[in-house]
Amino acid sequence: MPQQRRNMIDYMVVCVNDYADRHGLTRADSFDYLLHNKGLDFIEDCYEAEHTLSLDDALDDLDAVCKRNEGVAI
Repeated sequence: MPQQRRNMIDYMVVCVNDYADRHGLTRADSFDYLLHNKGLDFIEDCYEAEHTLSLDDALDDLDAVCKRNEGVAI
């Protein structure tokens, strides 16, 4: 697996875990929520920019993306 792909996967895992912590979710529920509401697609599509931001900024972006995709505010 190319190193950049591995880095993206590692970043996704960090985002899912920290999103869970931020919102009091289990890791599985966080993953399901982000998957259903296009948060994981956003991370993949915007990885080049997102991974350069603070994690708090990235999580704020995930909140906005999920809300825009009809996710319930959590």
